[in-house]
Amino acid sequence: MRSRKTSKKKLEPRLEEAKTGKRRVYFVDAAHFVFTAFLGYLWCFTRIFVRTPHGRQRLNVLGALDAVSKEVVTVINETYINAAAVMELLEKLVVASPGIPITVVLDNARYQRCNAVIEHARKLGIELLFLPSYSPNLNLIERLWRLVKKLVLNSQYHPDFRSFRESIINCLTTLHEKHEDELKSLLTLKFQVFKVKFLT
Repeated sequence: MRSRKTSKKKLEPRLEEAKTGKRRVYFVDAAHFVFTAFLGYLWCFTRIFVRTPHGRQRLNVLGALDAVSKEVVTVINETYINAAAVMELLEKLVVASPGIPITVVLDNARYQRCNAVIEHARKLGIELLFLPSYSPNLNLIERLWRLVKKLVLNSQYHPDFRSFRESIINCLTTLHEKHEDELKSLLTLKFQVFKVKFLT
């Protein structure tokens, strides 16, 4: 029920403003790409073996997806995502959208919904719109992460971490240009919401 209320009363009016250029709405989430095999599936008569890398290195990408242009602003590291990374991303969004009101849609991860981030957003003049728990269907960037894996990671062999890293970054940088039609189809602003009833 909270998902429906959030979508109708808060998120949808902001998106309508974004469509007319009066506001920028960014969907924010982190993806953690581990340097290992990403399996794809294929029906075939002949067994195919795909080489896979091994290792535990991880590329962390904190991304902000523009709801209208589909461009992605990122903070990338190989350690971990924390409140400092979120604040760095917020600063990048202000630079990318000078003089335009900004709404950031994000989940309730502890490093995002903390006093430091909330206060920093207030100083920057950014509105934070926290989604209800367990509502990934309302966070548009979740679909983007799946697309990135499909395009450059699934059943792909990267000989070293550098190649792995470059593939992901290049994909994110050029995604809105090279895959414009696919993004328009995948990242629509019509969200499926659910009315949940709890059994007692």
